[in-house]
Amino acid sequence: FIQMLRSAKKRDVLQLLRRAPEEARPFLVEAAVATQSVASLAALSDFLDFSQEPKSLLEKFLYTAAFSPRPSGELLQLVLDKLDGKQLAPEIWETGIVAVGSLVGKLCQQKLCGLQQVVERGVETMLRGLRGAEEEPKVVISLLALGNARLPETIPTLLEHAEDGPRAVTAAATSALQRFPAAHISSKVKQVMRRIFHQKRKSYDKTCRLAAAEILLDNHPLPMDVINILLATSEMETEVATFLLLKVQNSLR
Repeated sequence: FIQMLRSAKKRDVLQLLRRAPEEARPFLVEAAVATQSVASLAALSDFLDFSQEPKSLLEKFLYTAAFSPRPSGELLQLVLDKLDGKQLAPEIWETGIVAVGSLVGKLCQQKLCGLQQVVERGVETMLRGLRGAEEEPKVVISLLALGNARLPETIPTLLEHAEDGPRAVTAAATSALQRFPAAHISSKVKQVMRRIFHQKRKSYDKTCRLAAAEILLDNHPLPMDVINILLATSEMETEVATFLLLKVQNSLR
């Protein structure tokens, strides 16, 4: 079916989407996204109305885009155009911004980061969403999107939220930092992770402390970090201490 869509013209794909029974539309949307031809994406752009379509169909489109293994810049452009400047249902905005992060991250993995202005637009959309978020859940979603994107230039923003944010925000930011490769876990990142794990500035949730410890242990750990983490386990809950001990043992092996 995808092979057939690749050779179809925009008007044919659009006609197919509009005439299909309601229960078949999610499948057709998924297939059109997977095709990623100029015609299929143009047809989707005309067909999907984010102010009127059922949420389930819009979420199907966004999830399919987010999980696309090798997305194109045109697919990211389509998602951004549909999210831009519209009054959207909160769940659609949340799914959309996470999808943007996923698409940006995959385009950069394909070495297309610096080649397309649409990637810059995607990054700015995520950062603008973070800056404009007044409620904690929106901040968390924006941090998840940045974690999906894994862009080195967003690490300072993630560190700030990891160290100074409220509980859920701190957990989301440290989780996002865990997704970065070792090359981007700098000495500054490790300094912040030490302060979080050893609770130098304030008390942190155990999930956040564990994430900080994992970042330290998984990215060329210093002997002193290993020693200090092992010493700290004597004051931690049994299951948390056991987890960290196993982590160290696995690293040694």
